[in-house]
Amino acid sequence: GQPFIYQGFNEHGGWMHTSSQADISDAYIEKLIKKNGRWFYEYDGNLKPVIKKKISIKIKNADDGFETKIFTALFTHHGPIMAKRNGQYLSLRHNNRDTKGFMQSWLRTKTKSFADFKATMDMGTNPSNNTVYADAEGNIAYWHGNFLPKRDAKYDWSKPVDGTTHATEWQGYHTVDESVHIYNPKNGWLQNCNSTPFTAAGKFSPKKSDYANYLAPDGENFRGINAVRVLDEEKKYDLAKVIKAGYDTKLAAFEVLVPALISSFEKNISVNDSLFTPLREAIAVLKNWDYRCSENSVATTLAVMWGEKLPPLISKVKGTDDQVEKTKYFAANATVDELVYPMLAVIKDLKTNFGNWQIAWGEINRFQRIYNDIENKFDDSQPGIPVAFASSTWGMLPSYSSRTYPGTKKRYGYHGNSFICAVEFGKKIKAKSLLAGGESGNPNSKHFFDQGTMYSKGVFKDVLFYKEDVLQHAEKNYHPGE
Repeated sequence: GQPFIYQGFNEHGGWMHTSSQADISDAYIEKLIKKNGRWFYEYDGNLKPVIKKKISIKIKNADDGFETKIFTALFTHHGPIMAKRNGQYLSLRHNNRDTKGFMQSWLRTKTKSFADFKATMDMGTNPSNNTVYADAEGNIAYWHGNFLPKRDAKYDWSKPVDGTTHATEWQGYHTVDESVHIYNPKNGWLQNCNSTPFTAAGKFSPKKSDYANYLAPDGENFRGINAVRVLDEEKKYDLAKVIKAGYDTKLAAFEVLVPALISSFEKNISVNDSLFTPLREAIAVLKNWDYRCSENSVATTLAVMWGEKLPPLISKVKGTDDQVEKTKYFAANATVDELVYPMLAVIKDLKTNFGNWQIAWGEINRFQRIYNDIENKFDDSQPGIPVAFASSTWGMLPSYSSRTYPGTKKRYGYHGNSFICAVEFGKKIKAKSLLAGGESGNPNSKHFFDQGTMYSKGVFKDVLFYKEDVLQHAEKNYHPGE
């Protein structure tokens, strides 16, 4: 949905953006006072007039026409008053009107060298993303965030700050050199999975202690842990090895969670316990599992459906926002009720829906594209493709999230990788890519779902980068005006 190329490449280099928790905006607690019918706000001991603006928005009405609604918005010099919480007015400061951001996005596509690309990064106007980079010169690089306001580090910028004092004002902007970044680490690879930059290059990553907390508050996730493990196993990559690494099937989160379940069962559930017989065989299946998902794996079905019942319990862990640390703490301290009873519920659900609990993951984890509606619709009676993959929540590198829908007992993919691409830079571009389903949005087109099986297996197609390749494979030619 971004109005710029989120992941792309030209003949000289390529980039991929990931999402970041780098702090790019702030909420200010404003002290508003009304005098003689006018609003003022306190700042450094003085009262300053609140700015009023009329904002008109066109909305659709019941008659398929439009009507205009006018809102009166209040502003301080920080920005608009966005909310009132616990009796406090909150304003928001954010960089949301920057033409230079579009310029940076456009110029990025025209770069021909590492120096060119760094020059676009120096514009510092990308407010929402990290950037992973590689080029034909042999460079790799990573930048965590880009638009990064400078602040007094003694304040907790993850929460609203006092808006009545100049001490909380932004103090300019960090240069790219001051941001968390890595150029050409010795290990020869970089990764980011919407996670901390402090593991982006394994042991060659930046050190957290060298940076203000607000520059990279991101925690680790199991996908990042798996990526570091996988990438460190190979010393010399080519295109095929990159794709193979990107399709590693280990679900790293269950290396933490499943042993906790097994241990709890073995220590607390005796042969005479009413829970022993219903769970004994399922626990044995998980005990022999290698934590890799596959179409024929019953263990994957049990683990994923059990794991999906745990987030409300894991979220209660206090003291850290790091998902990996939360999960480890939960696994080490969970009660038998918190671990064992959710698995009993999974067994019952599987028996109710399918007659038994020994269900292979691919039997119920499906990929289906039968409609082109914005709101997904799925049908158990229609053909679907079995999928081995599971959610990146569990550490899977190729992300594929599925769930049941109204009227279905099987699960259908609704979220995950929609465009995947591997690129090798050199004298000529070599690249392979994959789409979720197909190129066409027309259900009657042969290209509506012709990549479905390829997607489910991780089988990539060649990217037609050069004009001669496109013309050679063209099914139809068209010239504007014809």
